Amino acid sequence: MSAIFTSTEQITASAKVIPVYVARPSEWNTLKDNLSKHQQAFAFANKFSGSAGQIVILPDAEGDVSGVLYGVGPADKDDQGAIRAGGLSHKLQAGYYKFEYLPEDWRPVLAAIGWGLGAYKFEHYLQSETEFPKLVLDDTDRMSEIIALTDASRLCRDLINIPAGDMGPAALHEAASDLAAEYGADVTAIIGDDLIKQNYPMIHAVGRAAHEPPRLVEFEWGDPDHPRLAVIGKGITFDTGGLNIKSASGARIMKKDMGGAAHALALSKMIMANKLPIRLHCIVAIAENAISAGAYRPGDILSSRKGLTVEIDNTDAEGRLVLGDALTKASESDPQLMINFATLTGAARVALGPTLPPFFSNRENPVEGVMTQAKRQADPIWPMPLWQSYNSMLSSPIADMKNAGGGFAGSVTAALFLERFVGDVPWMHFDVYGWTPTARPGHPKGGDMFAVRALYHWLKAGGLNGDFSA
Repeated sequence: MSAIFTSTEQITASAKVIPVYVARPSEWNTLKDNLSKHQQAFAFANKFSGSAGQIVILPDAEGDVSGVLYGVGPADKDDQGAIRAGGLSHKLQAGYYKFEYLPEDWRPVLAAIGWGLGAYKFEHYLQSETEFPKLVLDDTDRMSEIIALTDASRLCRDLINIPAGDMGPAALHEAASDLAAEYGADVTAIIGDDLIKQNYPMIHAVGRAAHEPPRLVEFEWGDPDHPRLAVIGKGITFDTGGLNIKSASGARIMKKDMGGAAHALALSKMIMANKLPIRLHCIVAIAENAISAGAYRPGDILSSRKGLTVEIDNTDAEGRLVLGDALTKASESDPQLMINFATLTGAARVALGPTLPPFFSNRENPVEGVMTQAKRQADPIWPMPLWQSYNSMLSSPIADMKNAGGGFAGSVTAALFLERFVGDVPWMHFDVYGWTPTARPGHPKGGDMFAVRALYHWLKAGGLNGDFSA
């Protein structure tokens, strides 16, 4: 991924660097004055106006490429901002390019991130490999961070896009171990029946029917004297729905149900690569929700690491079960904050669609800071309530709770379920889709990452040092 960025010092003097001019309609009249008469005439002939998505390749008098015009539409109709630069890197031919003109509301660093997010195509199973255009950066001080953030996005997308036949529990375990080894983190894993022996009964129950055993994988990194952050991910490598089996359409992209784990690993990579002053504890709860004679059943009652008993209302509400044990484990180390990611509920998609993930927090104070970074980084999220009266939907007459709350407020009741395993530790829960169904600038169709860049920048700005008292 780093090959899509270079600096002025890294290219030869003879290399041709093509200038890129990005404009909104209101800025086109100003921008055109920076162009030659020949370029202006060509732009007018191609009806360039700065409308969103317009790309015009400008020739010089000899017919060679002399520049690129890119329209991004009016600011008041644009919820992507500088991430729209990904619409260029996904379409331009290989070569060197440099931003010469950007909209007034764009930050160059975020435009570079957008370029990096757009320069992605999942090609693991193809014979050819795309050579993406390279962006020349002047801000070399930020270059390593830009590369780290785009590399983390690529990791997240690749893990989600790889089919379940090649990304089962063992392979996801290996991916977590490889990441930990890259940064010298200490890895431990509890696998198969050892989950019962070491008191992770819900993870074991969800994954016991699969041909590869379930597991809990964790690693720690950083100075123990730094604020402790636990990052937890749901790693259901394929979700059949269990005995409450999914429809054919519902199962089609369930390779992405380990997307929460992919997000947790991506955030961990950003933290470690950029050496944030954090004591990181990453936990991924890994299982395949398969069907066999050993599958857990609707009506079963499971114990949990927390000691709570759970009546199984629906075996397709399995992600919250593995997270319940993982959250309990994370809370035992008394972190300053726990953040979990999960492709948890269809209800979240009904409420907010595929590209605006809801998040829940049991503390009000940090929400504003997280939302500020989400807006600044064009990485949108939306706060949702832990509406306590809906806990009644999780009531069971024969257990402490059940694992599904019925047809109403599904994302809220799922969050309330998880909250019972958190205790009094500050906690945030992100219900991500992990998938972009329709390509847009910076977001090719397929596995995708949400909320992670916003959280990274919030942490970088000192989020763990904030007030978590309320």
